[in-house]
Amino acid sequence: MGLAYRLARPLLFRLDPERAHRVALRAAAWGGAPLAKLSGGRNLGGLERTVAGLRFRNPLGLAAGLDKNGVALPFWRALGFGFFEFGTVTPRPQPGNDPPRLWRLADRRALVNRLGFPNDGAAAVAARLAKSKRAGDVVGINLGRNKDTPNERAADDYLAALEMTREVADYWVVNVSSPNTPGLRALQARAPLTDLLFRLREAARRAPLFVKLSPDLNEAEMADAAAAVREAACAGVIAANTTVDRAPGEAGEGGLSGAPLREKARAALDTLRALLPVDLPIVAVGGIDGPDEARARLGAGAQLVQLYTALVFEGPGLVARILRGLGGR
Repeated sequence: MGLAYRLARPLLFRLDPERAHRVALRAAAWGGAPLAKLSGGRNLGGLERTVAGLRFRNPLGLAAGLDKNGVALPFWRALGFGFFEFGTVTPRPQPGNDPPRLWRLADRRALVNRLGFPNDGAAAVAARLAKSKRAGDVVGINLGRNKDTPNERAADDYLAALEMTREVADYWVVNVSSPNTPGLRALQARAPLTDLLFRLREAARRAPLFVKLSPDLNEAEMADAAAAVREAACAGVIAANTTVDRAPGEAGEGGLSGAPLREKARAALDTLRALLPVDLPIVAVGGIDGPDEARARLGAGAQLVQLYTALVFEGPGLVARILRGLGGR
């Protein structure tokens, strides 16, 4: 953990989790590269790879949800991430669910959230990223539907958000697995997912289209989702989103992330790797908290890995530590 974060974390953890998130994100947006260097950030070479036709500086990415509105791209770049996923974005701005909606389970190194896609709207996020994106950056945009849009018209929202972000997205992710938008996870069923993906794949043209799936799907449901991905010729999948499977009486409502998600995320990766063609990329996320776990997911068949919750507990220095552990120099 970098010195700056060691000093800041006790203060941040005294704040309400969502307020602490806002404070940290504002600092990252304001401080940019200098703050990243103070936190131990650095770019390490020797880990370049090509996945889904895109050239990545390294296989470690920022997961969606940490910087929903794309306010701190220079900071994430300076930390050394090989790619950045922003969102979830919806076509219209929305405030998300009413607070409280984020809980920190420090003893379990976990977060629980029911944020509900709060974001500035796809057009505003795209305009912001257009100013901060540089050559060599690989930017993913995580797409969702607005809360008040029924599933019958969900494709219209996904398509609108895709079009609004076309100029800044190197790839898109179809988020049909958040537990915090009512009814959204029903879109993972084979028929609606196949229809949605065919429409989005056509709109995406040659840009890669990924699908983020829930770790709570059973084997049959996972097989149906994988079949939809294959039929629509998507570029790959992300395994996996947060889980609603947790201990009775545990604090908070919504999706659980962090260390307790690790086993379910591993299982989702194993299941999808067996169901999908060997050359179809999988991005692993959920419970990755160090170089050993990152190596394990890559060894289990993922081509890329992502971080979110572990950064809250380990701090920004975790990025360089994982990259060194993967052989970066």
